[in-house]
Amino acid sequence: CALAQDGRTNLSFCCSHPTSCCSVAEIMSVLFFHTMKYRPEDPRHSSNDRFVLSKGHAAPVLYAVWAETGYLKENELLNLRKVDSILEGHPVPKQQFVDVATGSLGQGLGAACGMAYTGKYFDKASYRVFCLLGDGELSEGSVWEAMAFASYYQLDNLVAILDINRLGQSEPAPLQHHVEKYQRRCEAFGWHAIIVDGHSVEELCKVLSQPRHQPLAIIARTIKGKGIPVAEDKMGWHGKPLARDMADSVIKELQSRIMSCNKRVYPSPPKEDTSAVSLRNFRMPSAPSYKSGEKVATRKAYGMALAKLGRYNERMVVLDGDTKNSTFSELFKNEHPNRYVECYIAEQNMVSVAVGCAVRDRNVVFASTFAAFFTRAYDQLRMAAISESNINLCGSHCGVSIGEDGPSQMGLEDLALFRAIPTATVFYPSDGVSTEKAVELAANTKGLCFIRTSRPESNIIYNCNEDFHVGQAKVVYKTNDDHVTVVGAGVTLHEALAAAEQLKKGLINIRVIDPFTIKPLDNKTIIDNARVTRGRIITVEDHYYEGGLGEAVCSAVVNETGFTVHRLAVTQVPRSGKPHELLRVFGIDRDAIVQAVHKVLSGSSNAK
Repeated sequence: CALAQDGRTNLSFCCSHPTSCCSVAEIMSVLFFHTMKYRPEDPRHSSNDRFVLSKGHAAPVLYAVWAETGYLKENELLNLRKVDSILEGHPVPKQQFVDVATGSLGQGLGAACGMAYTGKYFDKASYRVFCLLGDGELSEGSVWEAMAFASYYQLDNLVAILDINRLGQSEPAPLQHHVEKYQRRCEAFGWHAIIVDGHSVEELCKVLSQPRHQPLAIIARTIKGKGIPVAEDKMGWHGKPLARDMADSVIKELQSRIMSCNKRVYPSPPKEDTSAVSLRNFRMPSAPSYKSGEKVATRKAYGMALAKLGRYNERMVVLDGDTKNSTFSELFKNEHPNRYVECYIAEQNMVSVAVGCAVRDRNVVFASTFAAFFTRAYDQLRMAAISESNINLCGSHCGVSIGEDGPSQMGLEDLALFRAIPTATVFYPSDGVSTEKAVELAANTKGLCFIRTSRPESNIIYNCNEDFHVGQAKVVYKTNDDHVTVVGAGVTLHEALAAAEQLKKGLINIRVIDPFTIKPLDNKTIIDNARVTRGRIITVEDHYYEGGLGEAVCSAVVNETGFTVHRLAVTQVPRSGKPHELLRVFGIDRDAIVQAVHKVLSGSSNAK
């Protein structure tokens, strides 16, 4: 399989998905050597056109293009998928010419939407965004979420090229070569859709040169395995390399069809009309202004913090999924409407758009919805980590404490979800002051950040000048004679403080710790304080047992001798009810903590 532009055979090294590369050889040639404007020596130049290979399994064709530009050495291509090579089996951002990781299909267009939105509305620049999709991934609903988003926001700087090569991995794609059906679907979503022969350089050049007034979908009818006679339009070849003798034969045949050309083709340089951006020192202009004894829900404190931080940072962007009046991101929108992006009820696309907005360090991005609804975007979140993305997510309405809305709205798995992501930092603030600090810290923390916020109003417990750090817990209640260490967060921290007052009347003292971040957890503070209470620890959380605060604390003390951890958490699928009723029913309220303390002390006494 050869690049069609000048006949070089960079793709002959291909040991992965050669048939998927063959169907897009002409498309890639036209894009990179005719249409796109970029500096090949500087792939991440801020004014370059952007390219997203959504069908990431065709990575070898992308690597071949960059070898053709001279950015990669041709002999590097022979290291494809080797453990010491950057040329992995699917595109990843450790490659300077890749902005977002792809390979989990159906996500590239959403990220491209975020890039195009940034280009049109934030950078106000002339660069365009091109996304190449396979027909197999067009069965993913996230593609059509992105299609709707692009049309609604009139992203006329966005081009999607649909590689309609008919064949999927195990059987033909549902619409096969019925390109007119793809065209009608794209048009129904508000795109200008044009059908072309995907192997015709002339047709591709013509359509990509047309003026545009809306997002453009190029529906390219192609042949999977084009140029490989034994595999052309045949099932059973997806992802399979050619035998050496077969590959040599194909290369020889292709070379015989090449017309010599001494003129090397170079891409056109971009119009340099993007401004320099610095995302350093995203700081609050002043300390929080809450008063002791004041009550505020952490979800509202989150919205107030966004608005405050946005006043002094012009590259701060906030997204939401039609929950802004519940997550309180509407407070940011009210003050900074031009930097707020409504993604509607399409959480998968919202996460992908956030990733796209954040690439090349153009924006600091926050995206919010109910904590429960991030579960449907988990694939996008794990791919964001692979993309080395710096995005900040806020999940409100966590736990049974939301009350009457019932279990479908209760985030009870979110801590487990985000703790499992290697690049994630998980904040769980417990009052307005710590929430504002969490927002500021998240804006300056690399990787994914998740801020868990609650619906009930709760007391301000911290002084406005309190200093917070990632991975640093706070001891919020202690005496010189504490019997048990209790670790709680959010609403359960306040229940623990109330339990401490009740127990004090019976001459039992407990030490209460606010972890602030669940990941990384402040192991040292927990261990040091638990030693004072003879290793007795109780964790209490508004989350399921699996994967939450209790498991994090257990992991922290697993190698400590003489430590015991008694865990209080939600044990089963909950139901509707008033918040205080549900905390009681599921055994995570102040009375349950009091009982747990007595049980732990009774057990210790019996052991003696």
